[in-house]
Amino acid sequence: MNNKDLEKATFAGGCFWCMQHPFDELNGVVSTTVGYTAGNNENPTYEEVCSGTTGHAEAIEVQFDPLQITYSELLDVFWKNINPTTPNRQFADVGSQYRTSIFYHSEEQKQIANSSKEEMNKSGVFDKPIVTEISPASTFYKAEEYHQKYYEKCPVRYERYKSGSGRERYLNDKWGT
Repeated sequence: MNNKDLEKATFAGGCFWCMQHPFDELNGVVSTTVGYTAGNNENPTYEEVCSGTTGHAEAIEVQFDPLQITYSELLDVFWKNINPTTPNRQFADVGSQYRTSIFYHSEEQKQIANSSKEEMNKSGVFDKPIVTEISPASTFYKAEEYHQKYYEKCPVRYERYKSGSGRERYLNDKWGT
């Protein structure tokens, strides 16, 4: 497959450690990278982003083959791994760096994302309005190497965090998975 045939999707769903594993499991996803986007600092560090002063969100960039998986299917996975009703927060993590956002790379992605958000709002799954932002993708800065595929590098710590943060319980309650 030629790289020019691949598409990119970028999502912010709180702690990026918990966002990488669900996308890595999908057929048609060629690669995932965790990092930072939508802020003011060039080449931010984890410590800078965690301070909440950079404007960046922890995010994941997904390269995918649109012949094997659609952008809509990626959005379905995104929605089922976040709480889209809490502004500037995901579970135990609080601050604008943990906001939920969909960063579109084309006008088509923007339209699909807006339709998907509207469907989720109408679905009745959530008892509060969805506050997830939809905005144009900007420069994506790859996070430090120790954050990449954290679920593989530090599985015990990853599972402890996912459970202790409240994410796992919320997702089980909401989606039964």
